[in-house]
Amino acid sequence: MKIEIWSDVVCPWCYIGKRRIENALAGFAHADEVEVRWRSYQLDPGAPTEPTESTSVMLARKYGQSPEGAQQMQDRVEAVAAEDGLIYRLSETLHLNTVDAHRLIHLAHQQGGNALQGRVKEALLKAYFTEARNVADHAVLREVAAAAGLDATRVDEVLGSREFEADVHADAEQARAYGATGVPFFVIDQKYGVSGAQPTEAFTQVLERAWADAHPSIEMVGAGEECGPDGCAI
Repeated sequence: MKIEIWSDVVCPWCYIGKRRIENALAGFAHADEVEVRWRSYQLDPGAPTEPTESTSVMLARKYGQSPEGAQQMQDRVEAVAAEDGLIYRLSETLHLNTVDAHRLIHLAHQQGGNALQGRVKEALLKAYFTEARNVADHAVLREVAAAAGLDATRVDEVLGSREFEADVHADAEQARAYGATGVPFFVIDQKYGVSGAQPTEAFTQVLERAWADAHPSIEMVGAGEECGPDGCAI
């Protein structure tokens, strides 16, 4: 079974959705036969690579709210995240561009497959939400990527170029082709789509359904005389 997940490293619901699908997989009998691949999606491709304002200020402006109203929105999301074991510092996060972070996530898959990609994805989410770090800053990206296991030389090569930029855009195009209007967005076996950070139980149900579809059982409707490994009944 293959699960593809579109998300952004500055999307608070994406980190929550990550934990919930992981919790569903932890209780899934066939989890060792599931492949998880992370796909790129930028919520704001026009965000600055050198951030100048906090997400609180950006949200207040975007939704026409007061700073207090924006803070209340973030407080509610932090409370939900805490229920899934995540510590958020949303009031300290910056409004920033994530294309370089996504390019490193693609590098991780090239370098170490799904396992390394998953570690880098987790490290970037933690750096942004729990540590409130600037994940558009190349120095921060180098540190986070190296700690997660990426080759430092390749990280420098990617950050000094536009390598994997086309892959980032291709991922976003595929998400739109599937009908995604936001993230997180999950696609299972290119057949089932799940939009948003659904409850763990919802992920469990779709995993079971997708597995059953891919591994159909037959219904026995009758039995007669037969031969087996020990011979034939006479």
